[in-house]
This record gives sequence, C-alpha cells and structure tokens, in this order.
Amino acid sequence: GTSPSTGLRKGVVVNIEQTVQSIKRALEEAELMAGCEIRSVYAGIAGSHIKGFNSHGVIAVKGGEVSPRDIERALDAAKAVAIPLDREVIHILPQEYIVDDQRGIADPMGMAGVRLEVKVHIVTGAVTSAQNIVRSCHKSGLDVSDIVLESLASAKAVLTEEEREIGVALIDLGGGTCDIAIFANDSIKHTGVLALGGQNLTNDIAFGLRTPMAAAIAEMVRPDEYIEVPSVGGREPRRLSRQVLAEICEPRMEEILTLLDQELVRSGLKNMIGAGVVLTGGTALIQGCQELGEQVFNLPTRIGYPRNVGGLKDMVNSPKFATAMGLLRFGAEKEGMEQKFRIRSDGNVFNSILSRMKKWFSEIS
Repeated sequence: GTSPSTGLRKGVVVNIEQTVQSIKRALEEAELMAGCEIRSVYAGIAGSHIKGFNSHGVIAVKGGEVSPRDIERALDAAKAVAIPLDREVIHILPQEYIVDDQRGIADPMGMAGVRLEVKVHIVTGAVTSAQNIVRSCHKSGLDVSDIVLESLASAKAVLTEEEREIGVALIDLGGGTCDIAIFANDSIKHTGVLALGGQNLTNDIAFGLRTPMAAAIAEMVRPDEYIEVPSVGGREPRRLSRQVLAEICEPRMEEILTLLDQELVRSGLKNMIGAGVVLTGGTALIQGCQELGEQVFNLPTRIGYPRNVGGLKDMVNSPKFATAMGLLRFGAEKEGMEQKFRIRSDGNVFNSILSRMKKWFSEIS
C-alpha cells in the first residue's frame, strides 16, 4: 500500500496527525490487497540526526573456547562508549571478530582462544525522532517490532553478495534524504545521511516552471519531447521543451551527487569501493541519473532494483520500493531466527533483543 507522506520532512516526523493518516491509508490498501490484518511493523528511520561510528571491544575468553556468552560480553565491551542522553543506539553491527590476533573471523563460536576482540559499527539516532516514529505507529494501532536504518534495509534488498564482499557504496536517493552505506569484506564500514533529496528537485521545478508542486512531480517522467505545464492561479497551461526541465534538474542532481561523493571521500573508504556505487530510491529513476553518477563518482554506477522478489513482482520491482522490500526481508529473517532459537532455548536468547526500545515504549504508553 502506498500513500503520500505529508507528515515527514527530511526523513523526520514533523506532523504526527498527518503521518498517522498516511500510515493508515497505506495500511488499509495493503490489508485489502493481502487479505490479512496487520498488527505490527518494521519501521525505517532516516534523517540528518543519524550518526554512525566504529568501535571495538576486547575480553578474555573463559574456558579456552569462545561461547555465545563471550560474544555477548565482547559486544557489550564494544558498545561501552559515551553516548549523549538525547541519542539512542539503533544498531550495533559486528564488522569482524579477532581471536588471538587471527583477523577476519565472521563467526568465532566454538573457536579455541584466550582473547576475543570485536570491531563494530554503531548507529545512533535522536531519541525524539525514534519516539515520534513509534508514537505515529501506535496511534495508527500498530506495534513496532523494530526500527531499522533505511540504508541498511535498502542494502538488504538490492546488493549482491559479491558487491558486499568486494566493496560497494549503496546510496538511497529518497524524497527527503539521501542515505549512504559502505560495505567491504561483507561487513558494514560506514553509514551517513545527507539531508537533501528528490523533494529539493521538485521544489526547483515548481519554482523554475512556476507550476504547482504536485504537477512538478508528475511531469518529471513524461517521455514526450514537449510537456504541458499547469500554471498557478488558474492561468492557461504552457507547453515547454523537456530541455528546460533537464536544465533545471541537472545542476541540483549534480550538487546532490557531488555532496555524496565528498561524504565517500571523507569516510576514507572510497578506494575500497571496488564494485562501485549502487543508486536506489525513487529519485534514482530520473533519466540520466546513472550516467551522471559515473561522471561525478568516477566509479562504475548502477541503479539498484529489489532482488529475489516474488508475489507482486511487477508492482514492487522499482528502486522506490527498495527500503520497503529490505524491511520485509529484515523482518522475515529476524522472526525466522527468533523461531529457530525459541525452539532451542525457550526464547532466552532473544529476551533482551528489544530492551533498547523499552524506554521509548514506556514513555509513550
């Protein structure tokens, strides 16, 4: 189900009532189509308040063999960093484990050793922004199973294993924000958010062509040589060459991609991106986006479509649904894992999985 998201600006909730209405409309459409009732959701989070940084933790292994408890302790040590009170940890993503100076271990479980080290990428966000997402969902009658960084969700939907291994930058060109995630050696190395997006292009078109905002969005993808642009205030529509539209869009698109390139350089990881850049999100559908990307990044660039999709494939086979498809995959994997562990250990392993969100929920209810 889709609905215009009028209550969000630059990826952050600015009007709870309008956001609730948008959620409800999309929800009704999805429930009707799927023929089932939706009670809980996996919500994406974005916005310029998102900050990612790397950390590491070291512990002594008890009993000479790495156990699940040792891995847990190592992760606890890695997340023992000073985080301001107005920020909340959203993800702790292991990059690699090191057992007695042996590097590059993806899963150290059961290995012999006396010292376990873990390198992690920690993603934090503003507590209030996360609370507003949860509050909007609650007011729509939904529970939030988890909150996921949108660039990680998109990466799950569009990247191949080879790209993640060789090194790739995923850039999700959304309406309000552009989200970056850099992967290498099959682990996350860097995350970032740029508070610019397709909405800025729409504003430029509306201003440059003196046409209403809704019309500007619709006219972006007209294939005709000429486009008819509605005028403001009941005046006659005008016919304009698509060239004019391109001249308005290109400088803004180039500016956004240049700022993203600067972020790649700042991360210090641009030389690790062997598989190039993958552009996804609704704004990536603009004609010429891939070519402009190759020019600006000076790297191989492709448009990322959701992979391995069944069911309504024709409807969701578009970069604009990358985040939604990734959230679905994230939820399916996580609930499958919970099920597997619940059978083995009566659910004790996952009792603490949402402890970081308890505070949000208690403050809301």
